[in-house]
Amino acid sequence: MVLINRRLPAVLCGLLLLTGLFAPVAARAAEDDADFKPLFNGKDLEGWDGNPDFWSVKDGAITGTTTAEKPTKGNTFLIWKDGPVDDFELRLDYKIVNGNSGIQYRSKDHGNWVVGGYQADFEAGDTYSGINYEERGRGVLCQRGEKVTVEKDNKKTAERVTESKKLQDAIKKEDWNSYVIIAKGNHLIHKINGNVTAEVIDNDEDKRAMSGILALQLHAGPPMVVQFKNIRIKRIKVADTGKADTGKKKAVLVAGRPSHAPGDHEHNAGVLLMKKCLASVPNLEVVDYHNGWPTDANAFDGADMVLFYADGGGGHPAIQEDHLVRLHKLMENGVGLVCVHYAVEVPKDKGGPEFLNWLGGYFETNWSVNPHWTAKFETFPNHPVTQGVKPFEVNDEWYYHMRFRDKLVGVTPILTALPPKSTLERGDGPHSGNPAVREAIAKGEVQHVAWASERAGGGRAFGFTGGHNHRNWGDDNFRKLVLNAIVWTAHADVPEGGVQSTVSKEELAANLDPKGK
Repeated sequence: MVLINRRLPAVLCGLLLLTGLFAPVAARAAEDDADFKPLFNGKDLEGWDGNPDFWSVKDGAITGTTTAEKPTKGNTFLIWKDGPVDDFELRLDYKIVNGNSGIQYRSKDHGNWVVGGYQADFEAGDTYSGINYEERGRGVLCQRGEKVTVEKDNKKTAERVTESKKLQDAIKKEDWNSYVIIAKGNHLIHKINGNVTAEVIDNDEDKRAMSGILALQLHAGPPMVVQFKNIRIKRIKVADTGKADTGKKKAVLVAGRPSHAPGDHEHNAGVLLMKKCLASVPNLEVVDYHNGWPTDANAFDGADMVLFYADGGGGHPAIQEDHLVRLHKLMENGVGLVCVHYAVEVPKDKGGPEFLNWLGGYFETNWSVNPHWTAKFETFPNHPVTQGVKPFEVNDEWYYHMRFRDKLVGVTPILTALPPKSTLERGDGPHSGNPAVREAIAKGEVQHVAWASERAGGGRAFGFTGGHNHRNWGDDNFRKLVLNAIVWTAHADVPEGGVQSTVSKEELAANLDPKGK
């Protein structure tokens, strides 16, 4: 209720009344905009990559320019470097003088600043602004003012929704216009100045793209100038094709920086293998980031689980800057967590309490140890992550004597073995030995080197201490266990018999870090 002082002038009373009525609307708008994260800092091209002969920042806007003296021989693109996009809403403002341009999304980088994929078109002319055009692909998918369903072999069913001229009349020439792109599953929508200009349902499973890069186009041809500003994006939950309640899940895999000797701690190559092996899992979208914590501020938006395969301890990506705070928000929302090998270790006083809660256990220095030994796993608990896993033995740097939640509350040991006494031949040290672990092994206490956990709110987690030796990803059961865990922590259904995958010698040798070679 708005109480109006009778002695105030009527106009002022009216203004107060309107302010009271519109305040909630303004608050909702501000809250909505807060969900969007900027992709351009307004000062330079940090986070973007393009031919410097054509791209620069002028007047606070990304600017692409060609002249008669300096034309581009073909379409050239400014590529956003910080990662792929899947389901999202992108907002920006654009201005164009002569020529035509566009915004590439879910696209492929063909090298040398050449990009192909979906494009939200715009131009200085009167025909193409707002259409959906597939660069280096199927061509025009949707004309302006249409809603189009695309089937296999580029067969299209088009419905006229709005007259093209009406939409063109709302576009300002040589001035700033707003562009919105919404991609959810196979449903793609373009808007200019608030008007829907194109809507596509892409049912061609062979040709459509569900994720890919973002890029801005500078078209070949006559001299032109195109500018972009206020570029911001919001990730949304990934959707399965054409279903209202999809159940589709998103896994975000984070690889750490190069570390150790060649063939060890191959974080980037390991994550790429995991992504390749998960491609057959229905309703699971997998996004990978490399060389540490993602520079993409939106990397974890819409995630159902996050995996870290990286160096830990004081260099763990999760404990740098404000990352624990950001992860806390994800964990509070029930996002799953998987930590592989060194990534299960964080300092006791920074990350220890959080990992005990989120992961169910962690490597605590002066308590846990990190010897290399051959562990033999003969039995497994009845748990989704063990589906299809057969007895196996692998030599790895299997950490043990982990710091778990008291009485293993919410923790299910998955891989358990008794380490030989030879694993404690080193002297006591932060990682090599301590009185507590020596007593445990002397008593014959078995040790848990992989575990699944659940926490209040429904979040799931999996800790896996193996993964030092890259060659071990070639072991079918070693690999299956981790793949199953990724699916399970994302609250997706682990396939009967576990995640089926193969890894060839060539695939195992691919994508290894240079490491000073």
